[in-house]
Amino acid sequence: MLQYERDLWNEGFVNIAGVDEVGRGCLFGDVVAGAVILPPGLIIEGVDDSKKLSEKKRNQLYDQIADQALAWSVARVDASIIDKINIKQAARLAMKLAVESLSHSCDFLLIDAEKVDIALPQKSIIKGDANSQSIAAASIMAKVTRDRLCEGEWETAFPQYGIAIHKGYATKLHRERLLEHGPSELHRRTFLRKLLGDEAVLEAQGQEVAWGEAKEA
Repeated sequence: MLQYERDLWNEGFVNIAGVDEVGRGCLFGDVVAGAVILPPGLIIEGVDDSKKLSEKKRNQLYDQIADQALAWSVARVDASIIDKINIKQAARLAMKLAVESLSHSCDFLLIDAEKVDIALPQKSIIKGDANSQSIAAASIMAKVTRDRLCEGEWETAFPQYGIAIHKGYATKLHRERLLEHGPSELHRRTFLRKLLGDEAVLEAQGQEVAWGEAKEA
């Protein structure tokens, strides 16, 4: 998990930021990106792709990373922007914002299968969250942040969808609740059109679709 970092340390880079995002495939809510700079040589046992870890383990590692990192940040891009610029560009924007929000300057970026539109040397790594400790740490910070939004703020605001259970992904429960209640203001309309069809989602409420919004028929 430190091979990429070691190669860069040997080349003279010191402050290497791992960058990753979560929530790319969700129907609901923000895409969230994390950026983490870990001290050279630090090994945090258990750090791995956040999807492979239990919720309890992710939360434990979140606290450990927050305590031991030289700097870390998260950034969010909401559903309205996702609909306007598409999810790929929104994820890249969230990554850029996360890097720019770091309290400590970095001299190299390791990114999970993406490029960030920022003037820093960088390397895109396929399955980076399973092969780089820095990227995995960023994945954990982003995942825990987004899960807490799902379980707290978003579940409270929209209890009818079961967001705390499925975290906004296209599960059977989520699809059923969408058909019953129609989409909320935080649902990604372009994703609903692709996966369910606007008519199928909105028919129950007697609504019709204008681009990016729903309005009374």
